[in-house]
Amino acid sequence: MSERRSLGFGLGLRTAYYEQILAERPAVDWFEILSENYLVPGGKPLHYLDRVRECYPVVMHGVSLSIGSVDPLDFDYLRQLKALADRIEPEWISDHLCWTRIDGHNFHDLMPLPYDRDAARHVADRLRRVQDYLGRQILLENVSSYLEYRQSEMTEWEFVTTVAEAADCRLLLDVNNVYVSSVNHGFDASTYIGSIPRERVQQIHLAGHRDHGNYIIDSHDQPVVDAVWQLYERAVQRFGSVATMIERDDNMPPFAELLAELDRARITAQRALEAA
Repeated sequence: MSERRSLGFGLGLRTAYYEQILAERPAVDWFEILSENYLVPGGKPLHYLDRVRECYPVVMHGVSLSIGSVDPLDFDYLRQLKALADRIEPEWISDHLCWTRIDGHNFHDLMPLPYDRDAARHVADRLRRVQDYLGRQILLENVSSYLEYRQSEMTEWEFVTTVAEAADCRLLLDVNNVYVSSVNHGFDASTYIGSIPRERVQQIHLAGHRDHGNYIIDSHDQPVVDAVWQLYERAVQRFGSVATMIERDDNMPPFAELLAELDRARITAQRALEAA
């Protein structure tokens, strides 16, 4: 496995902030793009991406790989993804450990998988083919979930680990998703964090959610809550200095508020590293 690189602290590149980022060159170490927003040749999104890329490292994050689907791999999509990667030379590419497509129809939702050995083998086989095609390791992200399968025979963290080791991929650990799922399904979030292999985690996501009382929805439209900050501190103590970013996709605040959250991530990580 190649040596893990830590990019520092980043933000999602969103259209609302294009002009401000280019004008002010804020103290952000890197940006994450939503890959699907830049797959159409030409137009303003690629224009802005090229300009941002001149100033900052970039990583690509997708939502359409559908690695857990039983549909054939979408090589038209993979060709577009590879072309974009060749153009912007991202530090890495990530997607989600889930399925989004069946019978050629995309649900545009990140659907969880049953946590059993057959599903793990299926995902790992498909992911090895994707990595061979793209010529690089992929990061897989744990998704938030709102249902469980009766046929599951292992915990989520055991499933994630099994897939990552069988496919020899890296992991994008979404700390907010761990917290959301732990509340929805009644498991211990710290046990999850403590069970993921240290060497596999290359990136961390932090985000906000909506609490509906007896369940939580991963919404990306609120600030990161204290419980997730505490879990992030636990993650840094275990995984060390890992590239970390704040996700915000709706209810967009002034850019200064996101920069303040990013500063909190820096401070929290430093405190965790000193305590480790």
